[in-house]
Amino acid sequence: MEPRLVSESGGLAVESVTRAFRTRGATVTALSGMSLRATTHEVVGVVGPSGCGKTTLLELICGLQVPDAGIVRAAPAALMPQRDLLLPWLSAIDNAGLALRARGVGRREARARVAPWLHRFGLAGFERARPAQLSGGMRQRVSFLRTLLAGKPVLALDEPFAALDAITRLQMQGWLGQVLRSEPRTVVIVTHDVEEAVILADRVVVMSPRPGRGVADIEVALQRPRQRTDPEVVALRERALRALGMGA
Repeated sequence: MEPRLVSESGGLAVESVTRAFRTRGATVTALSGMSLRATTHEVVGVVGPSGCGKTTLLELICGLQVPDAGIVRAAPAALMPQRDLLLPWLSAIDNAGLALRARGVGRREARARVAPWLHRFGLAGFERARPAQLSGGMRQRVSFLRTLLAGKPVLALDEPFAALDAITRLQMQGWLGQVLRSEPRTVVIVTHDVEEAVILADRVVVMSPRPGRGVADIEVALQRPRQRTDPEVVALRERALRALGMGA
């Protein structure tokens, strides 16, 4: 059986996956028996300690790596890395349009397609701005738009707000929730912020220290938008922290 299969449903399934690397003559196992599922348009938050294989998991979902054992079934997926990786010599509109250009769309048509999205993403008036002229939150919006315009049914988001200050991060969490309500996708979002996972996700998967595997799968059956002070949000956050071994 092939280690990675294409799902026609728009969802994904990671089944008992193991992935190891050779580093300086030693074998490091990043994932061991890792399983995860997401139904179509479900948002799954993944939390776990540093080095537990979260980024490796996203790269497997996107087909950038192949598991050593186990199966990955996923619809075509686009990866948004932790760093925005915007090209410094391109404007916001051209950075956002890179996904379209990669699909063979000409520059003029790509700009025409991107322009309405920039308005929706709160970037109107910054079409010609270079990345150095944008705030951190604006850069992340351009990066997310580029990922969305790749046209894939699955989005793999790797710590998308990690580099932002606390206030901007809170704003971006609310913004992302709004975008996903209007443009639903199947999403796997990796984050070190357990509260962020509870605020954004339909389910939170907690991973063990390396080699990473799932140790808890917590349903978040709460209406959106969610408030951090909501007792149910607080209780789910504490449950996830206990699964991480960080709670009482």
